[in-house]
Amino acid sequence: MAAAIKQFLRRPATWAGILSAFMFQIIFSVVWTTGYDGITDNIGQLRVAIVNEDQGFGMVLTERMREALPAQAVSYSSLDDARRDLNERRVHMVVHILSSFSAQLQTPDQLAEIRYYTNDSNSSLIRSMMHGMADGLTKNANREAVSMAIAQWAGTAGNMPADQAQIIGRQLSERVASKLQADHPVRGMNNQMAPLMLVLASFVGAMIMGMNMEQSSRSLPHIGRWQRFAVRGMINTIVAVLASLVGCTLFWAFGGQMEHGFVSVWAFQSLVMVTFLFVAQMFLLLFGMGGMLFNILALSVQLVASGGLVPTELLSGFYRSISGFLPATYAVEGQMNLLFGGPGVQSAAGYLGLILLVSAVIGLLGVAIRGRRTTIQAEPSAAV
Repeated sequence: MAAAIKQFLRRPATWAGILSAFMFQIIFSVVWTTGYDGITDNIGQLRVAIVNEDQGFGMVLTERMREALPAQAVSYSSLDDARRDLNERRVHMVVHILSSFSAQLQTPDQLAEIRYYTNDSNSSLIRSMMHGMADGLTKNANREAVSMAIAQWAGTAGNMPADQAQIIGRQLSERVASKLQADHPVRGMNNQMAPLMLVLASFVGAMIMGMNMEQSSRSLPHIGRWQRFAVRGMINTIVAVLASLVGCTLFWAFGGQMEHGFVSVWAFQSLVMVTFLFVAQMFLLLFGMGGMLFNILALSVQLVASGGLVPTELLSGFYRSISGFLPATYAVEGQMNLLFGGPGVQSAAGYLGLILLVSAVIGLLGVAIRGRRTTIQAEPSAAV
């Protein structure tokens, strides 16, 4: 047994595997704890649109909402504009105070209504936070409305009959009702987690495939380095299309939500997959098998900063600033739009295409640099 252990420990691959196990623990622990630190302190980064059409008590209520909201309150004059920004995730909830709000408050047998609009094509955390804020705003509005009613009726309380006082007491218990409408509803937790899981599966697959392709490339020294790079690019593209077809088919077969249709989801997922393959390959072309450490780091950072689990607005400043440079951010954004509904994927696809191009160019530079280094090292050996 001792001899077998020594044989294992003499292999570089054994030490590489051991190092990878340690690096996964170190990198994930550091990245996830720093990335999710202070989430509750960053709620002020979220934005709530307030559309007030009532020139009476609605004006007072709007100011009270601004003071009570933990998020940024942004005034809109048009409900259509506010809902368009909600659909594009520029705001996270719309509060609509109708023009008849004050008149409804004055009607004894009617509750004044505040309407809330949310976009469920977001992380589940955003949905729960917005629903909680809506409940809080409605309770505050009730307190304000009851205070106003008490002030109006206080002068007549002394001469008020008992039966009328009972009616008024019941009316004062609740004067404001809420109506919440969720755009792009998500059907079940399995669909809610799909964008993040697709990113995880795609990048892990790209990492492992890239590592094996690097080993295969090293075992074929008789093939030129530029030809090897071209072949790897072709294989990456073909595998991305076919693997995405398998993944999307299984997702659809098990009841996955696809608001924009199977073909759109498959096409976009193919772009995501090929981008991940070129990004993972880029580190390997630059650093050899040591590039796997950078891929582990890239995986952890992207899972945190992509917005699939926690919206980027709530992350610490560093991760919020780098999220725009990571392909997983646009993968999650595009998949949310295609799976649950949204404005489309043109912007996300454009950024993924740019990242793909940059990764390919850097990979080409890596091939050139490593090839030149190999040539320089080989020349003295040939002279000897």
